[in-house]
Amino acid sequence: MTDTRPVLVITNLDDPTADVVIDELHGRGVPVVRFDSGDFPASLSVEAEITPDGIRGTLTTPTRQADLTAVRSLYYRRPSGFTFPHLDPQEARFAITQARYGIGGVIASLPGCLYVNHPHRIGDAEFKPSGLAVAVDVGFSVPPTLITSDPDRARSFIDLHRPSIYKPLSALLYTIDGVACTVEVDEVTPDQIDEGVAGTAHLFQQRVRKVGDVRATVIGDQVFCVRIDSDLLDWRTDYDRLTYTVVEPPPGIAEAMLHYLARFGLVFGAFDFCIGEDGRWWFLECNPSGQWYWLELETGLPLCAAMADLLERKL
Repeated sequence: MTDTRPVLVITNLDDPTADVVIDELHGRGVPVVRFDSGDFPASLSVEAEITPDGIRGTLTTPTRQADLTAVRSLYYRRPSGFTFPHLDPQEARFAITQARYGIGGVIASLPGCLYVNHPHRIGDAEFKPSGLAVAVDVGFSVPPTLITSDPDRARSFIDLHRPSIYKPLSALLYTIDGVACTVEVDEVTPDQIDEGVAGTAHLFQQRVRKVGDVRATVIGDQVFCVRIDSDLLDWRTDYDRLTYTVVEPPPGIAEAMLHYLARFGLVFGAFDFCIGEDGRWWFLECNPSGQWYWLELETGLPLCAAMADLLERKL
């Protein structure tokens, strides 16, 4: 019997990774309903009733309609935020809050749906201190790390763990002359720490003397590891200088990644490791919404097929 339940894909209009996954699903005859939650209420509507059997209702876009009780899986990518530009600021704040907790709450409560990943679990996993604590608990090697707003404590940590680096706790974008920028990972010395550190929380970490990096993409129970070689502290700052090699993880690493995802209730994760001079893999972070398709183009790994398998619920 043909499974007619749709896959919901929630993302913004400009998302090439979602595009290739949707193309793959269409090629398999799997129905897809794509929308951006930020389109509500102009071109997206939801009606949902709470019943003794759970949420029932429909989600409607200009071209599709989905029965909320018959969603096969939901691929939560990168939706834009709710906006109400026609309202004054106070009314807009009210409307945004109602949309977030109303539409967002319905989307997060679909019965029998596989979430890749669940938006609430994504939120939990995006807290770096939580991720590092779980990483230690599941057995990863994690560099000495400090989160603080105390300048003296920061200086003493950096002095003890030379060389040290600074990392933003959340990589928010800002603009300079109209160009989107983000705070980069960079080496830091004690003399660079001033009283401005007291203004907010900061993350400092011992820099691992590395010979390479690894992006490990976990899709369901499939693990794909790619070594990334460059002369960069943070390889994400210049993709043109990178070379890629498919590698196998050391013993225990794949199992630890699956345990890590299970702790957060995730089924997908993009893990970053650096490889120390002794060959040890050091955990840096796991992005529950990380990019992955460019690695397929560079290496030929069947990442898109694996993601489609997961969303189709073949895994």
